[in-house]
Amino acid sequence: MSSSDIFIGETIGTAVLILLGGGVCAAVTLKRSKAQNAGWLAITFGWGFAVLTGAYLAGGVSGAHLNPAVTLGLAIKGGTAWGDVPLYLGSQLLGAMIGALLVYAVYYGQFHAHLTDPEIIKAQPAEEGMVDQASAPKAGPVLGIFSTGPEIRNSVQNVVTEVIATVVLVLAILTQGLNDDGNGLGVLGALVTALVVVGIGLSLGGPTGYAINPVRDLGPRIVHAVLPLPNKGGSDWGYAWVPIVGPLIGGALAGGLYNLAFA
Repeated sequence: MSSSDIFIGETIGTAVLILLGGGVCAAVTLKRSKAQNAGWLAITFGWGFAVLTGAYLAGGVSGAHLNPAVTLGLAIKGGTAWGDVPLYLGSQLLGAMIGALLVYAVYYGQFHAHLTDPEIIKAQPAEEGMVDQASAPKAGPVLGIFSTGPEIRNSVQNVVTEVIATVVLVLAILTQGLNDDGNGLGVLGALVTALVVVGIGLSLGGPTGYAINPVRDLGPRIVHAVLPLPNKGGSDWGYAWVPIVGPLIGGALAGGLYNLAFA
């Protein structure tokens, strides 16, 4: 694969992944959305279809990694050159940010209707100095559309959850989802991976929201931080390292486990 293939495939594929994945979160969360309160099943299947679409788009161009944890696992396995890893990661982060911006564009009116609703405003903490900041919410009311957060804030548990979930994802890709060259997803592999993502969301997604992809969390979190959204609240940067470190550890472990048990 040429550098331009990697850049184009990973940027477009990851952008579509985040557009559809973040889009289902917006649809379920925001007021004046026809899908508001559709629930966890809608989110998990929405993310599965997002992976499927992004992977089919990018599979023939860049191998459709769409995830630094997958790229790391493939590099450890030997299917991806280490020299290509930075380009994969940079393209994935750019694509994730573009996808998040597109979600904002699609749901522009709903974002503003939601964040100017009196009930939403009333639920936010008072101005700094007016409340105990230690007990104030760390995440704004629409941050969950852009990035993940834990139901119980325990760093060790949260990292372990992300590590285990990512090992399942990457190991599934390495054992049954690769193309003939072994450096990315094949056609059948995209479908297998999408179903695995749905399964992870249903079974392991409850504690942290199953980032299982560092740029899926970091790129949209950056966009949330810079968007001019009224009453958007914080971007919870104190938690942001967990969905980066956990999936990277999981991807590395999956690559090593594959070499030990399956190679």
